[in-house]
Amino acid sequence: MTNAPSINWTNASVRAFAKNADPLTAMEEAARALVLKAREKGWEGPPYNPLHIAEMLEVQIEANSSVADARLVATESGPKIEFNPQQPRERVRFSIAHEIAHLLFPDWSEQIRNRGGDKTPDDWQLEMLCNLAASEFVLPIGSLSAATDIPPIEDLMRQRRDYDVSAEAFLIRLAKISSQPIGIFVSSPTVSENGTRHYRIDYFIGSPTAPKIRLSGMAIPDESIVHRCTAIGHTDRSVESWVMDKPTQIECVGLTAYPGSVYPRVAGLVRFDQGQENHRPIRLLHGNVLEPRNGGKKIICQLVNDKAIKWGGGVARKIAKRFPDAENAYSEKVMQIPQGERLGRVIFSEASDDLIIASLIGQEGFGPSLFPRIRYAELQTCLEQVADQASSIGASIHMPKIGTGSAGGDWSTIEEMLDDVMVRAGLFVTVYDVPPKRAQLELF
Repeated sequence: MTNAPSINWTNASVRAFAKNADPLTAMEEAARALVLKAREKGWEGPPYNPLHIAEMLEVQIEANSSVADARLVATESGPKIEFNPQQPRERVRFSIAHEIAHLLFPDWSEQIRNRGGDKTPDDWQLEMLCNLAASEFVLPIGSLSAATDIPPIEDLMRQRRDYDVSAEAFLIRLAKISSQPIGIFVSSPTVSENGTRHYRIDYFIGSPTAPKIRLSGMAIPDESIVHRCTAIGHTDRSVESWVMDKPTQIECVGLTAYPGSVYPRVAGLVRFDQGQENHRPIRLLHGNVLEPRNGGKKIICQLVNDKAIKWGGGVARKIAKRFPDAENAYSEKVMQIPQGERLGRVIFSEASDDLIIASLIGQEGFGPSLFPRIRYAELQTCLEQVADQASSIGASIHMPKIGTGSAGGDWSTIEEMLDDVMVRAGLFVTVYDVPPKRAQLELF
């Protein structure tokens, strides 16, 4: 079912936040920007504590057992989040993250944002977006490793306990990093005038290789197993045809309801038989990036810092030695850009007729530093430029594990960025790692 109706966004706060953009995409980008900034400042996990983001935003946090879950209030000294400390730890963390998400809306201070309080009919749209952002805050990009095998939904619910996060947050992250063609949808109930309960898909997230389908806003058939998950944590599975107009395996689990609703929301794991045509997961090989394995046009990527006018050590030095003219071309171009304007730029240098060296300026300075020197947001901007170039000339993309050396970056985070920007665009990406050294025989 690829032609599902989109959501009719009516909530005033959502419309003010997203302006003319898609609210789901806008929220994902806003939450991701906060997460990447926090990671640059040393935020680590799991578990990832959303209090780090609250401190970064100078938000006061206060325990208050009289609130249902948590609420955001405006004070003379700035925003304050009050939370109920008597709730389970997992729920407290998610509730605080949810209230942090409310800060992303320009009108957050005009009324008390009260998770668990009274709601207007279209506040589910606001709550849904805050849940999406909260999921990013408690289990952010890079927090899970790419999954090659996806176990049954019951096993996944046990695994998520290892990360101390909600089922919704865990399933969202799983979909974003899986190398298998899967998708996750979250649905919520609506009740008609005659009291009949129906379910509507709030949002759908596919893995990088999943078929590109649009399910947000779709009404789920009443005979679907979605209707059987009548309590939080209850699961069910079936093969149904409403997702793809052909039999497709679906596994469901009941989630916490929206405030004011007596029925749970339901998450669904969709297992597709086939992935998107020509969409292949990142290929990780042992070998030499200077000898890329594909035919045709190729782009080799390297990360450079914003002060470099020559390529440095490690892989960069080897590239310079192999392609000195490409390094000279880089030097000429980078010196024309003021240093303060270099971050987020990509300099393309032609090495041969079918090979381009892409220098991604995603590291601020060099040398010892209290925090990692990688700048994730600027690196993502660089990756988008490389993806555009590769798409326009029909090139494959090759790189070492960029950002993991002196830049101090986290490879799981960078790998997920590659999935988002390049694999989802149908580009072929190969990452080269140094072969493991053979153990030295100990004679004595």
